[in-house]
Formats: sequence, structure tokens, C-alpha cells
Amino acid sequence: MTINCKGKLIDISNPKVMGILNITPDSFYDGGQNKNPKDILLKVENMLNQGATFIDIGAYSSRPGADFVSEEEELKRILPVVELIINEFPETFLSIDTFRSKIAKECIEAGAAMINDISAGMLDNNMIPTVGELNVPYIMMHMKGEPKTMQQLTYYTDLIKDINYYFSQRIEVAKSAQIKDIIIDPGFGFSKTLEQNYELLNKLELLKLLELPMLIGISRKSMIYKLLNITPKDALNGTTALNTIALLKGANILRVHDVKEAIECIKLTNLLD
Repeated sequence: MTINCKGKLIDISNPKVMGILNITPDSFYDGGQNKNPKDILLKVENMLNQGATFIDIGAYSSRPGADFVSEEEELKRILPVVELIINEFPETFLSIDTFRSKIAKECIEAGAAMINDISAGMLDNNMIPTVGELNVPYIMMHMKGEPKTMQQLTYYTDLIKDINYYFSQRIEVAKSAQIKDIIIDPGFGFSKTLEQNYELLNKLELLKLLELPMLIGISRKSMIYKLLNITPKDALNGTTALNTIALLKGANILRVHDVKEAIECIKLTNLLD
């Protein structure tokens, strides 16, 4: 199982790690930490040295209830960071966390390698055609509504069947736009209650019926820290436990704040195959 990033085939049948680089001021865990070029480059260098295959950059917080950010502001935040990283680490595979086609296009043209869209093209009708034209891998996530409203939209007839149906529809649209490398993200914490998040994790292997690689983003989320009555800062141990379960149930990419620990999870679970 491979994906093509900037002309290089990445084998994700052996799970890979995607390190998170938030450049938003209001991210739930590390908002505002990566403010200047020196801090950004040091963070990226550390994640690459620890074994990250991909670096995911987001300039629009998708936490529940997140404030609106204009397209101009998002581009102003993210494009200089893409250019900075590519200039310093030109071989880096940058993933762009955006649901806007203009942001996707400009960042790919600046050297990024893939698009990570929380809306699977539902918030911008031009996103999927644009990704098809750019010929880059596309991560599509399951979510209802938008970040500001998603936690009011948690009704499902059957959680896993509904998610599978959602993806089957979005995959058909993506394939019709000639997108070759599609990765699904079931969207932990997006339009799901705490109980639904754990039902999803418990039945995660059922999403493998779609026969596509799967990205899992559980890192330090509220499904961990609210359940354990701790803060995101203290949720690394819980993250590691749930990442291990996700790997055993077929995850191909772990999207994380803590690369070293995720790499260790992969090394240990690989011995159980």
C-alpha cells in the first residue's frame, strides 16, 4: 500500500507518523507556541529527527466551537510557513490541513505534498476538483457541519454504517475527479460524543472494508482528557494507549503531537503482526 508524494512512493503498509505543527493562536493543545521562524524550524527538525514521515500544518483551528478565520488570514498564516519549511527542509512531505481549495492550491504550488481536509470537500465545492488537478494525496475526514456546529450534530442511525456510507459517497466523488491516493480519517472528536468516539475505536477495523489507508488523529483529544479528568498536557499516556489500539485495528498513519512516542508504538505493535 503506497501513496505518491512529490514523485516518491511512500509505503504506508508499515504505519507512518504525521507530526502536527499548529500555527493557530487557539489550538486546544499547543495554540500560539509556534510563533516565529526559529521556533517553527526547531519544532519541524525535532519531529523529523524523531521519525515523522509527514508534517501537518494547520492555520485554522478545528477544535469544537472554533472561531471563523477568513481565507485571507488563513493564507497569510500558512503560506510563509510552508515556504520557510520547504526552503530549510526541501525533502519534507508537508500535509496542509485546510478545507479551502485556494489554500490547498497555493500551498501545493509552494512545495507541500498532500491535502488534509476535515470536510472531505463538503465545505468547498472546488476542493476535490482542485486536488484532482494538483495530483496529490487527499486525506478526507468524516465530520458533520463545520467546527463551530459539529458537536450539535451527533445523531446516527448506526455509527459505523453511517460513517462507511459517508465515505463511500465522498470516495466516489474524489475518484471521479481523478484523485488517485485517498486516505480516510474517521474524525475522532468531530460530530461525535465521547461514547461514540470509543464505539468508533472499538469497531475501527470495520472501516477497512473501504480498502483504503486510514489516518487516525486521537492525540491529546478530549475523549482522553475528559474521561480521565486531566488536561491535554497530561494526556500523552492516554494517547499512547489509544494509538496502540488504533494500530492493532489497522491504522496506517498516526497524526500526533508527540512523534517519538508514536514511533515507539509502531515499533512495538509491528512485532505482533
